[in-house]
Amino acid sequence: MMTRETQFKTGTEQLVRLTDAAGRRLRGLLDSRGQPAGALRLAVVGGGCSGLQYQMELVDGPRDRDILVESAGARVVVDPKTALFVSGSTIDFSDDLQKGGFRVGNPNATSHCSCGESFAV
Repeated sequence: MMTRETQFKTGTEQLVRLTDAAGRRLRGLLDSRGQPAGALRLAVVGGGCSGLQYQMELVDGPRDRDILVESAGARVVVDPKTALFVSGSTIDFSDDLQKGGFRVGNPNATSHCSCGESFAV
């Protein structure tokens, strides 16, 4: 049985960039799950107070048509639609008790809701 190779593109940090803190945390999460070659999937979906929100999940790697970016020693994948919304973004990580976790700094967002979970472009 022959398996088909996944068709994806390689992007640069001009699309999305991880801070050093985010890269360290992401590598640690993937290693602890036994997925050292895995990636963080960043997606933009409809919803939230401002109309759009981010979804993030740990994945084994890119899917067909995805764009794979290596940054800060880790990997991020986005689909082509998400790439339109997040170009130039930075993903940071904070372990702050109240607002900790991965956060997207998106220069394309024209407004954010007060909860910080959704945005508009």
